[in-house]
Amino acid sequence: MKLIFAIVQDQDSNRLSDALTDANFRATKLASTGGFLKAGNTTFIIGVEDEQVETALEIIKNNCKAREQIMSPAASLGVTVDTYVPYPIEVQVGGATVFVMPVDQFQQF
Repeated sequence: MKLIFAIVQDQDSNRLSDALTDANFRATKLASTGGFLKAGNTTFIIGVEDEQVETALEIIKNNCKAREQIMSPAASLGVTVDTYVPYPIEVQVGGATVFVMPVDQFQQF
């Protein structure tokens, strides 16, 4: 048995949740926040049998697409306002960060 942690952008959360449900996967959703963009994420926790891992990963891959987003960098505290001009930069967001871990024991009460 494996435990999958999938961290996805909020934009992809509902689509992924629906796709997992349609494929009979049970998942727990947790609200989370990314460290770089400070944007909302959703973390899915999914318990699967070993032979279901590839199917679950394919569903995640098909429903969580990377995209480009324009953001303005925050002003650094060490820079004066006169010398700091915040130019928007393009960053890649979305997609999924996935961890697959072995489960030693599973019990349901």
